[in-house]
Amino acid sequence: MQISIVIPLLNEQESLKELHDWIVQVMQSNHFSYEIILIDDGSTDKSWKIISGLSKVNQNVKGIRFLKNYGKSQALHAGFKAAEGDVVITMDADLQDNPEEIPEMYQMITQEGHHVVSGWKKKRYDSVITKNIPSKLFNWAARKTSGVKLHDFNCGLKAFNHKVVKTIEVSGEMHRYIPVLAKNAGFSDITEKVVQHQARKYGSTKFGAERFINGFLDLITIWFVSKFGRRPMHLFGALGVLMFIVGSGFAAYLGVDKLFLNPTGRLITQRPQFYIALTAMIIGTQLFLAGFLGEIMVRSRKNETRYNISDKINL
Repeated sequence: MQISIVIPLLNEQESLKELHDWIVQVMQSNHFSYEIILIDDGSTDKSWKIISGLSKVNQNVKGIRFLKNYGKSQALHAGFKAAEGDVVITMDADLQDNPEEIPEMYQMITQEGHHVVSGWKKKRYDSVITKNIPSKLFNWAARKTSGVKLHDFNCGLKAFNHKVVKTIEVSGEMHRYIPVLAKNAGFSDITEKVVQHQARKYGSTKFGAERFINGFLDLITIWFVSKFGRRPMHLFGALGVLMFIVGSGFAAYLGVDKLFLNPTGRLITQRPQFYIALTAMIIGTQLFLAGFLGEIMVRSRKNETRYNISDKINL
């Protein structure tokens, strides 16, 4: 199979049939062998009924249904696990991503040898205040922090080599940073393609302003994990040793001063340096233990992304 198209969705009953027909037209005109994997992330409308109907008329349509809304990352993880195509394409179900971009993105993976091709919505049909400006700020911070030079991290239209999606673990709210996860896994050939952004035709966006706050928090998380996820002792241990040395230094100073320099002066416990020394040594010990426990967890943990699936189609 050449292409797997993975589409997470939540309450997109109006757009599914039109999106399906559009994708099929593109696939057939380019003679691609393909599958469309639709992941219903706990929709409360008729989305699953429509997916079931599409699967009956097109055996290339496959469906996964979650018992409740787990989020886009978990939906993508389930789709990646099921995907069989040499190239995996992700896109949103709201018709804002253009399937006409798929053939060129497929060629960029198969012929040019890129590991990841990320869409760049250079011209957007979104609100300038609520989406465009926050998005530019978010993407700037993501570029500076991750070192991945993309203009649009959050574009849903992306293409991946099959090996990438079978290697990375997408969990939490990390769907925004799949290119960063790919880079951290050793897939360094990451590029982007300017894609056409469609104005939303049906319904309303499922994301509010809080997604940008969550995005920045996730950015800090992925920065920390990428630098110290496999060696937490290098951070916590170093800080712990530094704090313990500072505390020991103050304690040594107090001891020497009391025993030899000013034996008749104030009690050690009446001096502020005593509390600085005590606090620094306690914090240093705790940081060192945190790093030690982190090392044990890294060596023993097994990554798991959990979600409950209620139904599957053609899988």
